[in-house]
Amino acid sequence: MSELEGNCLVCQSGGPTAVINASLAGVIEEALNHECIEEIYGGLNGVVGLLNEDLVDLASESQQTIRLLKSSPGSALGTCKFAFKKDEDLERALEVFKAHNIRYFFYIGDSESMAMLDQLDALAKEQGFEMRIIGIPKTINNDISATDHTPGYGSIIKHVATTVREMACDNESIGEGDYVSILEVQGRNSGWIAAGAALAKRRDEPHDPPHIILLPEIAFDPEKFVADVQKVLAREKYCLIVVGEGLVDLDGNYVSAKASSTDAFGHVQLGGAGEFLRGVIETRLGVSARSCKLGVAGRAATHNASQADSDEAYQAGSAAVVQAVENGKSGKMITLQRAEADSYKCETGWVDLSDVPATSKQLPSEWINDDGISMNFPFVKYATPLIQGEVQLTWENGLPVFAKIRGSRVDKLLSAYEM
Repeated sequence: MSELEGNCLVCQSGGPTAVINASLAGVIEEALNHECIEEIYGGLNGVVGLLNEDLVDLASESQQTIRLLKSSPGSALGTCKFAFKKDEDLERALEVFKAHNIRYFFYIGDSESMAMLDQLDALAKEQGFEMRIIGIPKTINNDISATDHTPGYGSIIKHVATTVREMACDNESIGEGDYVSILEVQGRNSGWIAAGAALAKRRDEPHDPPHIILLPEIAFDPEKFVADVQKVLAREKYCLIVVGEGLVDLDGNYVSAKASSTDAFGHVQLGGAGEFLRGVIETRLGVSARSCKLGVAGRAATHNASQADSDEAYQAGSAAVVQAVENGKSGKMITLQRAEADSYKCETGWVDLSDVPATSKQLPSEWINDDGISMNFPFVKYATPLIQGEVQLTWENGLPVFAKIRGSRVDKLLSAYEM
């Protein structure tokens, strides 16, 4: 396969993760190894920056900045939640590629981002513009079914499980059989993040918190919930509950959602499941309850990120460049797969963008215990390797130092675009 000579562009999209910048570092450092890639550009704020021709020269960034990317939260290039709304958007993207001789396009995003890439790849082939387009998965939700797990998931569940253990120490000192604390976590319609709280349990302590895990996959029954809380409080000094933000009632409706607020993909803005449960507990049981929500603080917690997760995120970014340059792949998404070995080992593969389902990957029902509020050993076996090791931060005056792309701007060559 002959190498394409030209420039490469990398963008980030959707909600950031603690390791999304490690994938960016993987793309940049691997691209520097290939002479056929002449310039390395970054698009500001995902495809919004692509359409507006807002590009920066990443090759001009210092080596220190690129190293810091591996331990920095947020999306260093900026992100967006934007879907192509019309054919003109696709045409404009291709115009930008042609104007800047971009022959390699790497996009770090979720399953909906992969659908957009598939459209771009099809249009480039239709117009005979030779280029290679590769998707790099990311999401804390772990809901892309084409890959065993997604970069970002290991770090969020490491942080959630750690938070549960910290809260347990606090709750133990307060409760007298009459205290309930609730931790609400992200995850939208799947319970992967909430399930990760189960890793906080010690093997020899079956009654360790979290005492109750409420998953979007299991419809919320208020009568059963109250009974479950009462059972825990009769046995323990406190009850610690973890709930996924996408919890639904017996009719399939979110127990708490801002129905009037949606993003570009039509997703309802979620949040408030924890407060909903607090209300149920205080009304029905008359005990003290407190609710807290990790939200952005959870996905940005690089100080508690998994080294395994960071390494695999970097590996995915690097593999994308190798697949495009050396193997001539296009219209693919990089995947993470478990090697068939006695101990855990992660390998990269690829799947056609057209084969990446738009629907969310649900938590396997067989990994949920019959009580509907706890996880069994197969889940623990699946998730434990993903949280191993700690990302080492750079510190200055007692606080972490994070990367900041300085952004030497690339000259615009096209007229302004009306989005």
